[in-house]
Amino acid sequence: MADPKNKYTDNVPGKWYVDNQCILCSLCSDLAPNNFKEADAGDHDLVFKQPENEEEEKACQESMQQCPVEAIGNDGT
Repeated sequence: MADPKNKYTDNVPGKWYVDNQCILCSLCSDLAPNNFKEADAGDHDLVFKQPENEEEEKACQESMQQCPVEAIGNDGT
């Protein structure tokens, strides 16, 4: 399970984040390209935009459920 204490600092502020367990499999950016992308460092994915509608929220939820290392978190704020 993703840990907010270990989230990457390059995630945009908000409830969704990627933590340091990310292995850059890019599944999240494939499932939710409006919200996730590869970091400039090239070693992890990140949330570059918080979801703004129900469709994006569902795509982020799907990404979190399918993440093979559980690196995607939602702190509910």
